[in-house]
Amino acid sequence: MTALVLLLVVALSGAVVRLLPIKLPLPLVQIGLGAVLAMPMFGMRVQFDPELFFLLFIPPLLFADGWRIPKRELFLLRGPILALAIGLVFFTIVGVGYFVHWMIPTVPLPVAFALAAVLSPTDAVAVTSITGGSRIPSRLLHVLEGEALFNDASGLVALQFAVMAAVTGHFSLADASVDFFIKALGGILAGALVSWVFGHVRRRLVRWSGEGDPSSQVALLLLLPFAAYLLAEHFDVSGILAAVAAGMMMNYTDVLKGGHVATRMQNNSVWSMVEFTFNGIIFLLLGLQLPGVLGNAKLDLAQAGGGHMWYLAGYVVAITLALVLLRFIWVWVSLRFVLLRSLVRHESRPRPGVRLVWTTALAGVRGSITLAGVLSIPLVIREGVPFPVRDLLVFLASGVILCTLIFGAIGLPLLVKGLKLPGEDPRVREEREARALTAQAALRGIEAEVKRIQEDADEDSVALSSQVAARVMSDYQQRMEAAGEEGDVPDKARAEAGTERAIRLAALRAERKELYHLRGTHHINDETLGVLLREVDLAEAALTGLHAG
Repeated sequence: MTALVLLLVVALSGAVVRLLPIKLPLPLVQIGLGAVLAMPMFGMRVQFDPELFFLLFIPPLLFADGWRIPKRELFLLRGPILALAIGLVFFTIVGVGYFVHWMIPTVPLPVAFALAAVLSPTDAVAVTSITGGSRIPSRLLHVLEGEALFNDASGLVALQFAVMAAVTGHFSLADASVDFFIKALGGILAGALVSWVFGHVRRRLVRWSGEGDPSSQVALLLLLPFAAYLLAEHFDVSGILAAVAAGMMMNYTDVLKGGHVATRMQNNSVWSMVEFTFNGIIFLLLGLQLPGVLGNAKLDLAQAGGGHMWYLAGYVVAITLALVLLRFIWVWVSLRFVLLRSLVRHESRPRPGVRLVWTTALAGVRGSITLAGVLSIPLVIREGVPFPVRDLLVFLASGVILCTLIFGAIGLPLLVKGLKLPGEDPRVREEREARALTAQAALRGIEAEVKRIQEDADEDSVALSSQVAARVMSDYQQRMEAAGEEGDVPDKARAEAGTERAIRLAALRAERKELYHLRGTHHINDETLGVLLREVDLAEAALTGLHAG
């Protein structure tokens, strides 16, 4: 029953965001709804096993991130991405760890490092929900997405080492570094192997039995991140990096590209739903946990002699400010280093302004991975011995998530308004060129098919095929004109394309309305309605860009 209620609230949260008089990020609304469910009038409580929680939520979310991230931009921007995802993570763990231990002396240093590690992953999805995504320069957004992907992995792996140090009381940097390298490499290989095997098996099955039922292939794909994670953990390597690697290998194993269109569309739709649902449930759980965690955190603080309950709010704000400041320093120093290197090499490079640095600093919003990580901290270190100040850690991490969301919601829209990075954004030009080139390929395909049809056809068939081909080719020729280089094409061509799109959408919606009318008056049955409605839906999806793949 609890799971059904959570799913219902997640589904309704999107509508709640649109109905609010002020624009709030979806994660903040979901946290608020979770807190409402925890109120005495509802009294919802959720008990879960940390290890099971981690297994259920982390692999699919990391897999989806690895799958969707643009691979070309990931490679081209690897320098700043790795600097943020690895260098900044280490800088954050050391800086925030010592800061928390200094500020709250009752928190042991390994436990403080565990908190810092869990706070190091950022959430690019939360950033785009705050800013609307389209207003962030594309290169900056790609850097943030790449950072979020890899610092999820590096931060969670560091968390595992910190928890181990807190449990065993022993830590060696040299041993940890070697162990990290082995676990990371093993996890990446395990994830890539699972994804490759899945693609190979799928191709064999399709070759033997045809496409079959796309739903069964989608169901198997849903198991892929769990298979990669569990295989890696079985061999004592990083399951986190295995899930990331499996997702990144998706575009290279022909799992999606070689499939039937129905399989690709279902894969994209199902994974979008999984991401939305899992992220939403995590933020709901944060809201549900807040009242109880606050009470337990006050108890932890009181037992440790850490001060008044109002200190908790101060600790949260102080840690948030420390995270923003460390991020600002790291980005500023990194940019200065890049400029210095360019100067030494006599390269000309534009000087980024301080506004870009502040935007990047505030874009370090914490989200679902941070919460999932802190909730995965074990309840006990051994039989009868609880993990030190665990509830305080959960409260501090939850508070930092809230603070970074609020700071980002206030500051980022102001900072990104009109923000431009040096250089041209290639996306618009690339899309325009790709549309023109695919239209040319379509015209060549039409000509080849008409030639094949007319080889042994009679005169009537030749005339018919020429007539049909001319009609189809005219659509592609119009598309080529509308997709031409800006300035080379008359505005009339683009206006015609926009008008045609609006008219076609109006026609499709009229078709849909008539289909429902025919079903309502019993002129057609549900089966006929389903077949015809699917055709209309696919045509509208092609026009509006609602499909993916």
